[in-house]
Amino acid sequence: MATSKLQALWNHPAGPKTIHFWAPTFKWGISIANLADSLKPPEKVSYPQQIAVTATGVIWSRYSTVITPKNWNLFSVNIVMAGTGIYQLSRKIRHDYFNEEEKAVVAKE
Repeated sequence: MATSKLQALWNHPAGPKTIHFWAPTFKWGISIANLADSLKPPEKVSYPQQIAVTATGVIWSRYSTVITPKNWNLFSVNIVMAGTGIYQLSRKIRHDYFNEEEKAVVAKE
C-alpha cells in the first residue's frame, strides 16, 4: 500500500519530477527566513524586500488556484508569504511612523 502511494506521488502531475513541486519548496524557505527576520529589529527590515514578498504572495495565491493541476502547496506557501510580508511591513511602518508620535506624547508628560 505504501509503495502504491509513493508511486502515485512520484507520477503525479505536480509531483517531485516537476517544477510544480520544487517551486513551492524553495518558496517555503523564503517564508521561513522571512519569519525568522521577525526577530530582527524593525530598523533592519527592508521596505522593498517586504513589498516584493507581500506582492508575490498575494498575486500567486490567486493564480495558484487557476493553474491545472491545482497546486495546494503553492497556494499555501503564497498565503504564508503574503502573511509574513504584511506582518513585517506593519512592524516597519509602526516603528517608522507611529513610534515618533508616541515618544513625543511621552516627552510632553
